[in-house]
Formats: sequence, structure tokens, C-alpha cells
Amino acid sequence: MARKQFFCIVDTETTINDTVADFGAVIVDREGKIFTQCAVLVRGEYGDKTLFHRKENSDIWGFAGLRKREAQYVAMLDSGARMLASVPAINRWLALAVGKYNPILTAYNLNFDEGKCRNTGIDIDLFTDRFCLWQAAIGNICGTRKYRQFCLENHLFNNRTDKGNLSFQTTAESVCGFIQGEFKIEPHTAIEDARDFELPILASIIKRKHWRDNLKAHTWYDFQVKNHFKAI
Repeated sequence: MARKQFFCIVDTETTINDTVADFGAVIVDREGKIFTQCAVLVRGEYGDKTLFHRKENSDIWGFAGLRKREAQYVAMLDSGARMLASVPAINRWLALAVGKYNPILTAYNLNFDEGKCRNTGIDIDLFTDRFCLWQAAIGNICGTRKYRQFCLENHLFNNRTDKGNLSFQTTAESVCGFIQGEFKIEPHTAIEDARDFELPILASIIKRKHWRDNLKAHTWYDFQVKNHFKAI
């Protein structure tokens, strides 16, 4: 009898120092059932270092958004939705999860989350197998006509560059919205993004035949609107 296959979806929210402030991970099977999860703020990073932001931005990543996110995490700690955990405690949780489930690691933009975890000392190298969920979405979903139509109908485009280039979005928000038929905005908190946005993407992709043969890195040119639009 074949051994049951599991996946570990990781998501991080970071500090201005490129370390992890908010760590989330869910262990799921091929049907998307959650077996265990970890949702913690990292002791020595959260509160000691400023959350990532850009002062010039006017969105969630700007200064006003920073204050809102800070208040959100305080409320999570007060309510028990988050607890503080040391890096060694997070690593023990990961080691136990790997020992019990031997999951395949994934994340939406895996290189980003791997780098921030390593900067923080979170042992992401425990996993023997991994793939980037963003690359899986690019190769299996984002190049389809139905996905492009969804982007058109929901105005899911990145900001136009100085050179006039305009591209479709391939974010977890947009891909999850396409799969579920309803566009929702990520809260940009780790466990919620992993569980409510990245898990539906994973569950949809792994049902497809040869999905892993279609991993493809994002290239902005492939999603230029001008290359997919014809005037009538």
C-alpha cells in the first residue's frame, strides 16, 4: 500500500531586516485536509524589529498600513490567535512534522520564504522535497485562456511601468480567486494566507495530470496584456 502523501505550505510575513516576524505552516494531504498547523510570531523578531514596509507606498505596505498591521498583531496576541515562539521551538515543530508526515515543502514564491527563514535561523532545509507553488500556478493555470479572461473581468493587472508595459497579475489572490470563482483580498498574515489562499491553489493543481512537469518561473513578458489582446 502506497504511503499517504503530505504537503507543508509555508508562508511568512517579514521585518524590515529581511527576517521572519510571522510564521505559518499547514500540513495537508492531497485532498486538502489539514492535519496540523503552526501559527506563531517569532520571538526576537516580532516586536524587536519593525515590520516590512515602504514609507512611500499608500497601500497596505505603506506607513499607514504598517500601523494597521501592528495593531492587528497585537489583537491576535490578545485574543490567543497568535503566540510568541522562539526559533528553536519553531524548528522542533518542523522536525516533528517532517518526522511524522515527511511532507513536500511548498510556498507561493518559495525562494522568498526560504531566504527569510534562513535569515532567521528557521530550519527550512529539513525537507527533502520541495517545489514553488507560484511556479506551479504559472505553468498549470496562469497561461490558460480562462485565467486571462478572469483577470480581464476582475481588472487584475499590475501597475503600468514607466515604459508603458502592463501585465496580468499572477498573485495568490488572483489565482485563488480564479479557482474559487470569487476574488478575495489576502490579509497578509502568514497562516491565513497559507490556509485560505495557497491551500486551495495547491489542492487544485495536484489534481491535474503531470502538474509537476509544468513548473514554470514567472517571466513578466509572458503576461503582457498587449500580447493577449486584440482589438475588434
